[in-house]
Amino acid sequence: MLKQEVDSAAETMRGLFPETPLQLNEHLSARYGAEIYLKREDLSPVRSYKIRGAFNFFRKIVSEDGTQKTFVCASAGNHAQGFAFVCRHFGVQGVVYMPVTTPQQKIQKTRTFGGEFVTIRLVGDFFDQCYQAARDHAETTGAIMVPPFDDADIIEGQATVAAEIVAQLGEGNAPDLVVLPVGGGGLATGVTGYLQGIVPDDGFLFCEPQGAASLKASMTEGRVVTLDQVDNFVDGAAVGRIGDLNFAALSRFPADQVMLLSENAICVTIIDMLNVEGVVLEPAGALSLTALEALGRGGLEGKKVVAVVSGGNFDFERLPDVKERAMRHSGLKKYFILRLAQRPGALRDFLNLLGPEDDIARFEYLKKSARNFGSILIGIETKAPENFITLKAAFDHAGLRYQDITENEVLASLII
Repeated sequence: MLKQEVDSAAETMRGLFPETPLQLNEHLSARYGAEIYLKREDLSPVRSYKIRGAFNFFRKIVSEDGTQKTFVCASAGNHAQGFAFVCRHFGVQGVVYMPVTTPQQKIQKTRTFGGEFVTIRLVGDFFDQCYQAARDHAETTGAIMVPPFDDADIIEGQATVAAEIVAQLGEGNAPDLVVLPVGGGGLATGVTGYLQGIVPDDGFLFCEPQGAASLKASMTEGRVVTLDQVDNFVDGAAVGRIGDLNFAALSRFPADQVMLLSENAICVTIIDMLNVEGVVLEPAGALSLTALEALGRGGLEGKKVVAVVSGGNFDFERLPDVKERAMRHSGLKKYFILRLAQRPGALRDFLNLLGPEDDIARFEYLKKSARNFGSILIGIETKAPENFITLKAAFDHAGLRYQDITENEVLASLII
């Protein structure tokens, strides 16, 4: 990657939007005893860094071939919105393929950004189906397929994030650690490529959700691996196969520089940043900040850290689920299946076991026809995790038969 090409792309990009802020975050800096800078890609016009790669891809083709070309992409999220915004900017026609299951909020935002220059087609229940439809469209019509991450021009566009970081920190003021979220790997490839020689290789930390760890798996195997299953909760980084170009560039790093983060831990970060800082993050946008929490003060104290916040396209209809996951991860909410005697006063006796900070959030009979004992699903919220130690001791002392199913993924997915 040629830095002068990236610098040129960044300069040209200023005609579309100003550089995103690099902000010293006082809250996180105080928590970890470090200088924590956030590169706020959630403040781009489409609330993610994806506009960068799309702009760089388009500008090269439009400058060479004019505006008569038609473009096509497949995406259910940030790539579609960046694509649509750039189509309108250049005045070119584009077609966006999205799964039928895409939330209306994302469809409408893509339509708003693209206006008359973008057509949206809903195909299939899953991304793979709409991706194949987009490829078929490109082959039959001659439209240009705009990939989300596995392309040299896309990578060059994402590298402008790093060019801005260098300029914003100032010459000779390099960070000790750069924390990067990873989905398909375009952002990580661009940033590490530009910062090579400025930040040492061991100064990078890559973050993936546990349910979509394609980079970690590929680094471990020494080849590109396609995951059998992907958890789509962190939808902006839920990629089952790292890009080929991206893996080739990132394979120089050891696998232990990839940190896997649980989806529930990411939810804690989303809630914390919303409540404390008033910052709205999507799950993928919270990855790098969740990594800071995993490193803790011991791993960060005294360091200058840049964490890339990749996006803020959060659908607030997901907030109840995010809050639920965050409370479970923080130990503030648990679910139990109880065997409760079917006799007068049994429920009152159970309620007397609860502490002053314990609150029943869910109560449901699972087997209503039971004669002697009934199975009950109960969800309990509390103010401090240690309260559950006291509560379970009270259950045991009372001879209550119960099962804690909070971390039982099979049962939780079925009945919680």
